[in-house]
Amino acid sequence: MQSRQPLLTVQGVTLQYKTPHHLITATYRVSFDVMQGDRFILLGPSGCGKSTLQKAVGGYMTPTEGEMRLKGRKITQPGPDRMMVFQEFDQLLPWKTVKQNVAFALHASKRMSRREAEEKAMEYVSKVGLASFADSHPHMLSGGMKQRVAIARGMAMEPDILLMDEPFAALDALTRRKMQDELLKLWDETKFTVLFVTHSIAEAIKIGNRILLLSPHPGRVKAELNSTTDAQQAIELEQHIHQMLFSHEPEEVEHA
Repeated sequence: MQSRQPLLTVQGVTLQYKTPHHLITATYRVSFDVMQGDRFILLGPSGCGKSTLQKAVGGYMTPTEGEMRLKGRKITQPGPDRMMVFQEFDQLLPWKTVKQNVAFALHASKRMSRREAEEKAMEYVSKVGLASFADSHPHMLSGGMKQRVAIARGMAMEPDILLMDEPFAALDALTRRKMQDELLKLWDETKFTVLFVTHSIAEAIKIGNRILLLSPHPGRVKAELNSTTDAQQAIELEQHIHQMLFSHEPEEVEHA
């Protein structure tokens, strides 16, 4: 039986950036594949290059070494086939309503008329449970609601891959758990592909079906693991990941 082709291929990618005094190596020869419909997690401690890696997938950085391909095409710049959702609440246009925020990118990209964009926007605003707030402005929304609008805006573009950089990190614990549940419910409905950055082991196990574990700076692939929905196995997996992250002994790359 022929294997499926990866949607996203990251091959031997080293990423570097300059500060006023130093050349920083964020990741070193990182490789992984993301398949269609994956909830693929980049997990690691602060400073391991996971957000930098995601920015490069978004087309905002060029690898020093290696390459990234989406649907076989080399990534060289940003594009509507990759939409990003950040952790900041203030990623919405404050003078536009919820519906207008979601419709804006659709109309501005000349994909559809204003009316078509508004209809598509309402479809996704409803999907994230905010239909009754469609005509509200961002200042009237809670942090969790603003994040739902940002997710709706990203999904409305129907990108090949949704890039989420710690989107729930700034939320309180209860809202964060609710948002995780809502994201999984959305995924059940649409099976969109997501590349999700987090430094929370529990969140990685809950959200992801596959987890790429990165070592501390510079980020190298420490392990690639399958997640689990079994409660006992999830506890064991969390302990295993914690041990790998915080053990100082050198170890081989692990695949599961």
